[in-house]
Amino acid sequence: MAAEEGGVMAKAEFYVSADVEADGPVPGPFSMSSFGLAVAGVHDGEGFKAFDPAERTFYAELKSISDSFDPEALAVSGLDRGRLVREGREPAEGMNAAAAWLGEVAEELGAVPVFVAYPLGYDWMWMYWYFMRFADTGSPFGHSRCMDIKTLYAAKAAVPVNRATKRSMPSHLLSSRAHTHNALDDAIEQAELFQNLMLWGADA
Repeated sequence: MAAEEGGVMAKAEFYVSADVEADGPVPGPFSMSSFGLAVAGVHDGEGFKAFDPAERTFYAELKSISDSFDPEALAVSGLDRGRLVREGREPAEGMNAAAAWLGEVAEELGAVPVFVAYPLGYDWMWMYWYFMRFADTGSPFGHSRCMDIKTLYAAKAAVPVNRATKRSMPSHLLSSRAHTHNALDDAIEQAELFQNLMLWGADA
């Protein structure tokens, strides 16, 4: 149940770990190749409850929107650009399907979605641009309902942001899953890191 805030019931939030693979540095001139979403948990205003992040997921591979691409960026995901051009989902179809899925989860959980990523800036930039450009209803996360996992760690560990790297984090915070550069695999792995950070020190 959502907690009461100033006499008004505050809406619960569910956290969506997002990972993007793209063929260049910015959307528009370049294309988002794929993205994965995984629900990490929910906060009702009183506490955070973690979910199995492999339970509620969404994944899409998209057709390219331009002829420009950076071979090094494309190589990271291992996706075949020619196949994406032929077989990828149309961006409008993919983004509308993602928005509809988020709406279904929101109804199931009675909560609003919050976008989480590490680092936030890159993945948010791509997903927000694609939602605003291609989804009929725009961004399901509004213009700012998001959380940076890097900043979350920096605040909890009391370290500068430039030292908030995965290499510097205690091993118990990290997921045991492999980082594969498949967007869904990595969204699930990242969700476990987020869960561990949210619960870190909660019992202290």
